[in-house]
Amino acid sequence: MTGNRNGSLAKFSSADRLSQGPRELRLKKEDCAVNEPRATVEIALLTGGGDKPYALGMAAALTSEGILLDFIGSDDLQVPELLNNARINFLNLRGDQCPNVSPFAKARRILNYYIRLVCYAATARPKIFHILWTNKFVFFDRTLLVAYYRLLGKRIVLTAHNVNAGRRDSKDSWLNRFSLKCEYTLSDHIFVHTEKMRNELSAEFGISPGKVSVIPFGINNTTLNTSLSTGEAKRRLGLVNDDKAILFFGNIAPYKGLEYLATAFGELLQTDPSYRLIIVGKPKGDENYWGRIHRAIVQSGIADRVIERIEYIPDEETELYFKAADVLVLPYTHIFQSGVLFLGYSFGLPAIAADVGCLREEIIEGETGLIFEARDSSALARAIEQYFASELFRQLERRRSQIKTYANDRYSWSRVATITTGVYSGLLES
Repeated sequence: MTGNRNGSLAKFSSADRLSQGPRELRLKKEDCAVNEPRATVEIALLTGGGDKPYALGMAAALTSEGILLDFIGSDDLQVPELLNNARINFLNLRGDQCPNVSPFAKARRILNYYIRLVCYAATARPKIFHILWTNKFVFFDRTLLVAYYRLLGKRIVLTAHNVNAGRRDSKDSWLNRFSLKCEYTLSDHIFVHTEKMRNELSAEFGISPGKVSVIPFGINNTTLNTSLSTGEAKRRLGLVNDDKAILFFGNIAPYKGLEYLATAFGELLQTDPSYRLIIVGKPKGDENYWGRIHRAIVQSGIADRVIERIEYIPDEETELYFKAADVLVLPYTHIFQSGVLFLGYSFGLPAIAADVGCLREEIIEGETGLIFEARDSSALARAIEQYFASELFRQLERRRSQIKTYANDRYSWSRVATITTGVYSGLLES
């Protein structure tokens, strides 16, 4: 039985930067011998329940390079891209991840997952375990679980999407830093997305730069993108053509700086009532953070110009917001890189981003977006006004196509796969 070879993105060259039969294995909790991995499988990809589009993109890119994968997933990752790919052995160790269950059911589900994972590791043939994200108990995952993999003789590859998310979320502690130090030290190789992250790993955790590779954050090419037009998307959200639609999308957490955008939006409405703000995402971390912002929006009298959808948005509904919006705003106060930025680029949407982390490196000012001073709502308001007065906005439909082409080249999964498979080969030969 043959599967789909999703392949890497086609190569793109230009003179300038912008114009330029698989097996699904359902495991029974009473069965410790959870699977019999194929002898030819070389890599186990441990998703840990992280970014679904990233995991799908990585799997497609690696298999297009001839890699055979044991893909450790869950019910929500049982999609044709994986199940119909003959190079992927889909192992549903995590099962149902529906949040609407009792605490007891959640605890049992997590325990069953770890039992399955431990048993899988003991019998698995892949020599390399590539960890994309940790699981529910990060301290256990970073220390004892990684040490267990090493005792089994596995080579550990880790993708570190953040060097220290605890510090970003104001939850840093000696235990957090100790567990990160363990994970980074026990890993044979680490992937990060920017040079700044590699330098921080070296400076703060003593990790040799030679043990770290920088890979692009692969462009999101799995989120549904239908023939839905911009006009129809605006109509569905109750927008009119003259509305200047600003989008905030993603987890609503303190480091995202949404309060600065809300304040800037209020300033903009004082001189131009055509602005609309679309806030889409699920609160995360500080439970009172979104409540404070919402109350401020209501008390300032601008709620009638704000569209709110405060919940997790499934992939099939994402395109509505990115097609209805005229610009994406990332008012972050602390971050290295943003998956939301690349999601926006996949829809050709320009971005206005705070000058934090490496966002400046990812935005070509005037061509894919603008940069403003972080934690400064007035600077953000000025940047938004500048954008809506620019050629980038006036020629938005044409520029959307150019941005998509640019992003598919610079953040191509084929580039990710080339670097990643090179690291795999080096580890298998050493």
